[in-house]
Amino acid sequence: MLLIKGGLIHDAVNREPYVGDILVEDGKIKKIAPNIDAPDAEVYDAAGKEIYPGFVEAHGHTGLDGWGIGFEGQDYNEYGDPMTPQLRAIDGIEPRDPALIQARGGGVTTLCVGPGSSNVLGGTFTAIKPVGVRVEQMTVKAEVAMKCAFGENPKRCYRDKGNCSRMTTAAHLREMLFKAREYMNKLDAAGDDASKKPAFDMKLQALVPVLRGEMPLKAHAHQANDLFTALRIAREFGVRITLEHVTEGHLVADELAKENVMLAVGPTLGHASKFELRNKTWQTPGILAKAGCHVSIITDSPVIPQNYLPLCAGFAVKAGMDPFDALKAITINPAEHIGLSDRIGSLEAGKDADIVVTDGCPFEIDTRVLDVFINGEKTEKVDAFAS
Repeated sequence: MLLIKGGLIHDAVNREPYVGDILVEDGKIKKIAPNIDAPDAEVYDAAGKEIYPGFVEAHGHTGLDGWGIGFEGQDYNEYGDPMTPQLRAIDGIEPRDPALIQARGGGVTTLCVGPGSSNVLGGTFTAIKPVGVRVEQMTVKAEVAMKCAFGENPKRCYRDKGNCSRMTTAAHLREMLFKAREYMNKLDAAGDDASKKPAFDMKLQALVPVLRGEMPLKAHAHQANDLFTALRIAREFGVRITLEHVTEGHLVADELAKENVMLAVGPTLGHASKFELRNKTWQTPGILAKAGCHVSIITDSPVIPQNYLPLCAGFAVKAGMDPFDALKAITINPAEHIGLSDRIGSLEAGKDADIVVTDGCPFEIDTRVLDVFINGEKTEKVDAFAS
Protein backbone atom coordinates (compact mmCIF):
# COMPACT_ATOMS: atom_id res chain seq x y z
CA MET A 1 0.00 0.00 0.00
CA LEU A 2 1.02 3.59 -0.66
CA LEU A 3 -0.27 6.67 1.12
CA ILE A 4 0.27 10.00 -0.65
CA LYS A 5 -0.25 12.41 2.18
CA GLY A 6 -1.15 16.07 2.47
CA GLY A 7 -0.95 17.26 -1.13
CA LEU A 8 -3.13 19.81 -2.89
CA ILE A 9 -5.33 17.54 -5.01
CA HIS A 10 -6.60 18.60 -8.44
CA ASP A 11 -8.79 15.60 -9.23
CA ALA A 12 -10.27 16.78 -12.59
CA VAL A 13 -13.74 16.21 -11.10
CA ASN A 14 -14.11 19.08 -8.63
CA ARG A 15 -13.35 22.57 -9.90
CA GLU A 16 -11.63 23.63 -6.69
CA PRO A 17 -8.54 21.76 -5.43
CA TYR A 18 -8.38 20.52 -1.87
CA VAL A 19 -5.77 19.20 0.56
CA GLY A 20 -6.09 15.48 1.19
CA ASP A 21 -4.58 12.01 1.20
CA ILE A 22 -4.66 9.33 -1.48
CA LEU A 23 -4.47 5.65 -0.52
CA VAL A 24 -3.22 3.30 -3.23
CA GLU A 25 -3.48 -0.48 -3.19
CA ASP A 26 -2.75 -3.02 -5.92
CA GLY A 27 -2.21 -0.29 -8.49
CA LYS A 28 -5.60 1.34 -7.90
CA ILE A 29 -6.79 4.35 -5.92
CA LYS A 30 -8.54 2.86 -2.92
CA LYS A 31 -9.58 6.04 -1.10
CA ILE A 32 -9.26 9.83 -1.16
CA ALA A 33 -10.02 11.67 2.07
CA PRO A 34 -8.80 14.60 4.19
CA ASN A 35 -6.88 12.40 6.64
CA ILE A 36 -6.35 8.68 6.01
CA ASP A 37 -4.89 6.43 8.68
CA ALA A 38 -3.04 3.48 7.11
CA PRO A 39 -0.30 2.23 9.47
CA ASP A 40 0.94 -0.44 7.06
CA ALA A 41 1.28 1.88 4.06
CA GLU A 42 4.44 3.41 2.68
CA VAL A 43 4.03 7.17 3.12
CA TYR A 44 4.86 9.70 0.40
CA ASP A 45 4.93 13.18 1.91
CA ALA A 46 3.16 15.51 -0.51
CA ALA A 47 2.83 18.48 1.84
CA GLY A 48 3.35 21.71 -0.10
CA LYS A 49 3.09 19.85 -3.42
CA GLU A 50 0.32 19.63 -6.01
CA ILE A 51 -1.28 16.37 -7.13
CA TYR A 52 -2.83 15.77 -10.55
CA PRO A 53 -4.19 12.81 -12.48
CA GLY A 54 -1.74 11.39 -14.98
CA PHE A 55 -2.03 13.43 -18.16
CA VAL A 56 -3.63 11.72 -21.17
CA GLU A 57 -2.79 12.23 -24.84
CA ALA A 58 -5.75 11.34 -27.07
CA HIS A 59 -3.83 11.43 -30.35
CA GLY A 60 -0.14 11.04 -31.20
CA HIS A 61 2.44 8.82 -32.87
CA THR A 62 5.07 8.36 -30.16
CA GLY A 63 6.72 4.96 -30.46
CA LEU A 64 5.84 4.75 -34.16
CA ASP A 65 7.64 7.89 -35.32
CA GLY A 66 10.63 7.48 -33.03
CA TRP A 67 13.13 9.90 -31.56
CA GLY A 68 15.98 10.67 -33.98
CA ILE A 69 15.14 8.13 -36.69
CA GLY A 70 14.05 10.33 -39.61
CA PHE A 71 11.89 9.30 -42.54
CA GLU A 72 13.70 6.01 -43.10
CA GLY A 73 12.78 4.69 -39.66
CA GLN A 74 9.24 5.98 -39.25
CA ASP A 75 6.54 3.37 -38.88
CA TYR A 76 3.35 5.40 -38.73
CA ASN A 77 2.43 5.73 -42.42
CA GLU A 78 2.09 3.04 -45.07
CA TYR A 79 2.90 4.73 -48.37
CA GLY A 80 2.26 1.72 -50.60
CA ASP A 81 -1.53 1.75 -50.33
CA PRO A 82 -3.99 4.52 -49.40
CA MET A 83 -6.45 2.02 -47.87
CA THR A 84 -4.92 0.06 -44.99
CA PRO A 85 -7.56 -0.49 -42.26
CA GLN A 86 -5.97 -3.86 -41.46
CA LEU A 87 -2.86 -2.27 -39.90
CA ARG A 88 -2.55 -2.11 -36.10
CA ALA A 89 -0.38 0.36 -34.20
CA ILE A 90 0.46 -2.30 -31.63
CA ASP A 91 2.54 -4.08 -34.29
CA GLY A 92 4.79 -1.07 -34.88
CA ILE A 93 5.37 0.52 -31.46
CA GLU A 94 8.97 0.67 -30.25
CA PRO A 95 8.86 0.43 -26.43
CA ARG A 96 12.43 1.76 -26.15
CA ASP A 97 11.67 5.00 -27.96
CA PRO A 98 13.25 7.74 -25.80
CA ALA A 99 10.24 9.95 -26.52
CA LEU A 100 8.16 7.63 -24.33
CA ILE A 101 10.52 8.29 -21.42
CA GLN A 102 10.28 12.04 -22.06
CA ALA A 103 6.48 11.80 -22.13
CA ARG A 104 6.49 10.08 -18.76
CA GLY A 105 8.87 12.69 -17.37
CA GLY A 106 6.37 15.37 -18.38
CA GLY A 107 3.57 13.60 -16.53
CA VAL A 108 1.91 11.92 -19.53
CA THR A 109 0.87 8.48 -18.25
CA THR A 110 -1.42 7.27 -21.05
CA LEU A 111 -0.89 7.80 -24.78
CA CYS A 112 -3.23 6.89 -27.61
CA VAL A 113 -0.89 6.31 -30.55
CA GLY A 114 -1.43 5.12 -34.07
CA PRO A 115 -1.07 5.56 -37.82
CA GLY A 116 -0.52 8.95 -39.37
CA SER A 117 -2.72 10.82 -41.79
CA SER A 118 -1.31 9.93 -45.19
CA ASN A 119 -3.81 7.13 -45.73
CA VAL A 120 -7.54 7.55 -46.32
CA LEU A 121 -7.83 4.59 -43.96
CA GLY A 122 -4.72 4.04 -41.86
CA GLY A 123 -5.44 1.34 -39.28
CA THR A 124 -6.13 1.17 -35.56
CA PHE A 125 -4.82 3.28 -32.68
CA THR A 126 -3.58 1.69 -29.44
CA ALA A 127 -3.63 3.09 -25.89
CA ILE A 128 -0.42 2.47 -23.93
CA LYS A 129 1.30 3.54 -20.75
CA PRO A 130 4.98 4.55 -21.05
CA VAL A 131 6.35 1.73 -18.87
CA GLY A 132 7.43 -1.77 -19.90
CA VAL A 133 9.97 -3.50 -22.10
CA ARG A 134 7.49 -5.04 -24.55
CA VAL A 135 4.33 -3.58 -25.98
CA GLU A 136 2.05 -6.17 -24.37
CA GLN A 137 3.14 -4.88 -20.94
CA MET A 138 2.35 -1.30 -21.94
CA THR A 139 -1.02 -1.81 -23.61
CA VAL A 140 -4.18 -0.54 -21.94
CA LYS A 141 -6.42 -1.16 -24.96
CA ALA A 142 -5.07 -2.75 -28.14
CA GLU A 143 -7.57 -1.29 -30.60
CA VAL A 144 -9.10 2.06 -29.64
CA ALA A 145 -10.22 3.59 -32.94
CA MET A 146 -9.89 3.28 -36.71
CA LYS A 147 -7.91 6.12 -38.30
CA CYS A 148 -9.21 7.86 -41.40
CA ALA A 149 -8.03 11.10 -42.95
CA PHE A 150 -9.42 14.01 -44.95
CA GLY A 151 -7.94 17.13 -46.49
CA GLU A 152 -4.46 17.79 -47.83
CA ASN A 153 -2.51 14.78 -46.58
CA PRO A 154 -4.22 11.96 -48.53
CA LYS A 155 -4.32 14.20 -51.62
CA ARG A 156 -0.62 15.00 -51.41
CA CYS A 157 0.67 11.54 -50.49
CA TYR A 158 -1.45 9.57 -52.98
CA ARG A 159 -1.69 11.97 -55.90
CA ASP A 160 0.14 9.43 -58.06
CA LYS A 161 -2.20 6.64 -56.95
CA GLY A 162 -5.47 8.24 -58.01
CA ASN A 163 -6.38 10.32 -54.94
CA CYS A 164 -6.14 13.93 -56.08
CA SER A 165 -9.17 15.63 -54.54
CA ARG A 166 -11.31 15.83 -51.44
CA MET A 167 -14.14 14.26 -53.43
CA THR A 168 -11.95 11.25 -54.22
CA THR A 169 -10.92 10.79 -50.59
CA ALA A 170 -14.55 10.78 -49.50
CA ALA A 171 -15.51 8.38 -52.31
CA HIS A 172 -12.73 5.95 -51.40
CA LEU A 173 -13.81 5.91 -47.77
CA ARG A 174 -17.46 5.40 -48.71
CA GLU A 175 -16.56 2.57 -51.07
CA MET A 176 -14.67 0.72 -48.33
CA LEU A 177 -17.50 1.19 -45.85
CA PHE A 178 -20.08 -0.02 -48.40
CA LYS A 179 -18.00 -3.11 -49.12
CA ALA A 180 -17.38 -3.75 -45.42
CA ARG A 181 -21.09 -3.45 -44.65
CA GLU A 182 -21.96 -5.94 -47.39
CA TYR A 183 -19.21 -8.27 -46.10
CA MET A 184 -20.55 -7.96 -42.53
CA ASN A 185 -24.13 -8.66 -43.64
CA LYS A 186 -23.00 -11.81 -45.44
CA LEU A 187 -21.10 -12.94 -42.34
CA ASP A 188 -24.20 -12.39 -40.21
CA ALA A 189 -26.47 -14.18 -42.67
CA ALA A 190 -24.11 -17.17 -42.84
CA GLY A 191 -24.17 -17.66 -39.08
CA ASP A 192 -22.32 -20.86 -38.20
CA ASP A 193 -22.48 -22.22 -41.75
CA ALA A 194 -18.90 -21.83 -42.98
CA SER A 195 -19.89 -22.72 -46.54
CA LYS A 196 -22.02 -19.57 -46.81
CA LYS A 197 -19.45 -17.15 -45.45
CA PRO A 198 -17.80 -14.68 -47.84
CA ALA A 199 -14.15 -15.16 -48.75
CA PHE A 200 -12.00 -13.73 -45.97
CA ASP A 201 -10.88 -10.14 -46.63
CA MET A 202 -8.56 -8.69 -43.99
CA LYS A 203 -9.31 -5.07 -44.90
CA LEU A 204 -13.07 -5.53 -44.72
CA GLN A 205 -12.81 -7.64 -41.57
CA ALA A 206 -10.90 -4.81 -39.87
CA LEU A 207 -13.82 -2.44 -40.53
CA VAL A 208 -16.51 -4.73 -39.08
CA PRO A 209 -15.98 -3.45 -35.48
CA VAL A 210 -16.48 0.10 -36.78
CA LEU A 211 -19.77 -0.81 -38.47
CA ARG A 212 -20.94 -2.71 -35.39
CA GLY A 213 -20.36 0.39 -33.24
CA GLU A 214 -17.61 -1.30 -31.24
CA MET A 215 -14.92 1.15 -32.37
CA PRO A 216 -15.16 4.74 -33.66
CA LEU A 217 -13.58 6.27 -36.71
CA LYS A 218 -10.81 8.66 -35.68
CA ALA A 219 -10.98 11.31 -38.38
CA HIS A 220 -8.04 13.58 -39.21
CA ALA A 221 -9.58 16.87 -40.36
CA HIS A 222 -8.33 20.45 -40.13
CA GLN A 223 -10.59 22.55 -42.37
CA ALA A 224 -14.20 23.19 -41.45
CA ASN A 225 -15.52 21.58 -44.65
CA ASP A 226 -13.49 18.43 -43.92
CA LEU A 227 -14.93 18.25 -40.40
CA PHE A 228 -18.44 18.18 -41.80
CA THR A 229 -17.57 15.71 -44.56
CA ALA A 230 -16.27 13.34 -41.88
CA LEU A 231 -19.46 13.77 -39.87
CA ARG A 232 -21.66 13.38 -42.94
CA ILE A 233 -20.07 10.04 -43.88
CA ALA A 234 -20.25 8.78 -40.29
CA ARG A 235 -23.98 9.61 -40.17
CA GLU A 236 -24.56 7.92 -43.55
CA PHE A 237 -23.22 4.64 -42.20
CA GLY A 238 -24.41 5.01 -38.62
CA VAL A 239 -20.91 4.73 -37.16
CA ARG A 240 -19.33 6.51 -34.21
CA ILE A 241 -16.67 9.14 -34.89
CA THR A 242 -14.24 11.46 -33.15
CA LEU A 243 -12.71 14.48 -34.87
CA GLU A 244 -8.94 14.99 -34.65
CA HIS A 245 -7.01 18.29 -35.06
CA VAL A 246 -10.09 20.50 -35.65
CA THR A 247 -7.90 23.50 -36.59
CA GLU A 248 -10.85 25.55 -37.87
CA GLY A 249 -13.22 24.39 -35.16
CA HIS A 250 -13.46 27.86 -33.64
CA LEU A 251 -14.96 29.12 -36.92
CA VAL A 252 -17.86 26.65 -36.65
CA ALA A 253 -18.03 26.07 -32.89
CA ASP A 254 -21.81 26.35 -32.59
CA GLU A 255 -22.35 23.86 -35.41
CA LEU A 256 -19.91 21.38 -33.86
CA ALA A 257 -21.66 21.75 -30.50
CA LYS A 258 -24.89 20.55 -32.15
CA GLU A 259 -23.16 17.37 -33.30
CA ASN A 260 -22.27 16.14 -29.79
CA VAL A 261 -18.98 14.66 -31.01
CA MET A 262 -15.65 14.51 -29.18
CA LEU A 263 -12.91 16.81 -30.48
CA ALA A 264 -9.13 16.49 -30.15
CA VAL A 265 -7.60 19.91 -30.85
CA GLY A 266 -4.02 20.42 -31.98
CA PRO A 267 -1.15 20.47 -32.62
CA THR A 268 -1.26 24.24 -32.23
CA LEU A 269 2.33 25.11 -31.31
CA GLY A 270 4.43 25.87 -34.37
CA HIS A 271 4.21 27.26 -37.87
CA ALA A 272 1.14 27.02 -40.13
CA SER A 273 3.02 24.71 -42.47
CA LYS A 274 0.23 24.13 -45.00
CA PHE A 275 -2.84 25.88 -46.38
CA GLU A 276 -5.39 24.12 -44.17
CA LEU A 277 -3.57 25.38 -41.05
CA ARG A 278 -3.80 29.06 -41.94
CA ASN A 279 -6.46 29.68 -39.25
CA LYS A 280 -4.55 27.91 -36.49
CA THR A 281 -4.87 29.65 -33.10
CA TRP A 282 -4.58 28.86 -29.39
CA GLN A 283 -8.08 30.30 -28.97
CA THR A 284 -9.64 27.22 -30.61
CA PRO A 285 -9.87 24.93 -27.53
CA GLY A 286 -11.38 27.65 -25.34
CA ILE A 287 -13.92 28.78 -27.93
CA LEU A 288 -15.05 25.20 -28.51
CA ALA A 289 -15.29 24.44 -24.79
CA LYS A 290 -17.26 27.62 -24.18
CA ALA A 291 -19.67 26.58 -26.95
CA GLY A 292 -20.32 23.34 -25.07
CA CYS A 293 -18.08 21.00 -27.05
CA HIS A 294 -16.16 18.07 -25.57
CA VAL A 295 -12.53 19.18 -26.02
CA SER A 296 -9.19 17.42 -25.62
CA ILE A 297 -5.86 19.13 -26.29
CA ILE A 298 -3.26 17.11 -28.19
CA THR A 299 0.40 17.42 -29.15
CA ASP A 300 0.18 15.05 -32.14
CA SER A 301 3.64 13.99 -30.97
CA PRO A 302 6.22 14.18 -32.46
CA VAL A 303 4.83 17.36 -34.04
CA ILE A 304 5.01 18.79 -30.52
CA PRO A 305 7.07 16.75 -28.02
CA GLN A 306 4.69 14.81 -25.79
CA ASN A 307 6.12 16.24 -22.57
CA TYR A 308 4.80 19.67 -23.59
CA LEU A 309 1.17 18.54 -23.32
CA PRO A 310 0.46 20.44 -20.05
CA LEU A 311 2.19 23.53 -21.45
CA CYS A 312 -0.12 23.36 -24.48
CA ALA A 313 -3.02 23.54 -22.02
CA GLY A 314 -1.30 26.56 -20.50
CA PHE A 315 -1.11 28.31 -23.87
CA ALA A 316 -4.84 27.67 -24.32
CA VAL A 317 -5.49 29.25 -20.92
CA LYS A 318 -3.38 32.26 -21.89
CA ALA A 319 -5.59 32.57 -25.01
CA GLY A 320 -8.77 32.61 -22.93
CA MET A 321 -9.64 29.00 -22.03
CA ASP A 322 -11.06 28.40 -18.56
CA PRO A 323 -8.28 26.75 -16.47
CA PHE A 324 -10.51 23.93 -15.25
CA ASP A 325 -11.63 23.21 -18.82
CA ALA A 326 -7.95 23.14 -19.80
CA LEU A 327 -7.15 20.65 -17.02
CA LYS A 328 -10.01 18.42 -18.15
CA ALA A 329 -8.73 18.74 -21.74
CA ILE A 330 -5.54 16.84 -20.81
CA THR A 331 -7.04 14.42 -18.27
CA ILE A 332 -10.65 13.22 -18.12
CA ASN A 333 -11.75 14.47 -21.56
CA PRO A 334 -9.08 12.57 -23.50
CA ALA A 335 -9.75 9.54 -21.29
CA GLU A 336 -13.40 9.72 -22.42
CA HIS A 337 -12.31 10.43 -25.99
CA ILE A 338 -10.42 7.12 -26.16
CA GLY A 339 -13.00 5.14 -24.16
CA LEU A 340 -10.94 4.61 -21.01
CA SER A 341 -12.50 7.01 -18.49
CA ASP A 342 -13.45 4.09 -16.26
CA ARG A 343 -9.73 3.60 -15.58
CA ILE A 344 -7.86 6.86 -16.12
CA GLY A 345 -8.23 10.63 -16.42
CA SER A 346 -9.25 11.64 -12.89
CA LEU A 347 -8.33 10.95 -9.28
CA GLU A 348 -11.20 8.81 -8.00
CA ALA A 349 -11.49 5.64 -5.97
CA GLY A 350 -11.33 2.54 -8.16
CA LYS A 351 -9.30 4.10 -10.97
CA ASP A 352 -5.70 3.34 -11.92
CA ALA A 353 -3.24 5.07 -9.60
CA ASP A 354 -1.69 7.24 -12.32
CA ILE A 355 -0.64 10.30 -10.35
CA VAL A 356 1.57 13.30 -11.08
CA VAL A 357 3.23 15.34 -8.32
CA THR A 358 4.39 18.86 -9.16
CA ASP A 359 5.74 21.93 -7.39
CA GLY A 360 3.12 24.20 -8.97
CA CYS A 361 0.62 24.53 -11.79
CA PRO A 362 1.77 22.35 -14.72
CA PHE A 363 0.54 24.99 -17.17
CA GLU A 364 3.45 27.22 -16.12
CA ILE A 365 6.82 26.88 -17.80
CA ASP A 366 8.81 26.97 -14.54
CA THR A 367 6.78 24.22 -12.82
CA ARG A 368 8.63 20.95 -12.29
CA VAL A 369 7.20 17.46 -12.35
CA LEU A 370 8.60 15.99 -9.14
CA ASP A 371 7.32 12.42 -9.33
CA VAL A 372 5.14 10.28 -11.56
CA PHE A 373 3.25 7.19 -10.40
CA ILE A 374 1.88 4.72 -12.96
CA ASN A 375 -0.34 1.93 -11.68
CA GLY A 376 0.71 2.95 -8.18
CA GLU A 377 4.42 2.49 -8.83
CA LYS A 378 6.80 5.45 -8.67
CA THR A 379 8.63 5.67 -11.97
CA GLU A 380 12.28 6.52 -12.44
CA LYS A 381 12.89 10.26 -12.33
CA VAL A 382 13.36 11.81 -15.73
CA ASP A 383 14.20 15.35 -16.74
CA ALA A 384 11.73 15.63 -19.61
CA PHE A 385 13.36 18.82 -20.87
CA ALA A 386 17.02 17.77 -20.78
CA SER A 387 17.13 16.91 -24.51
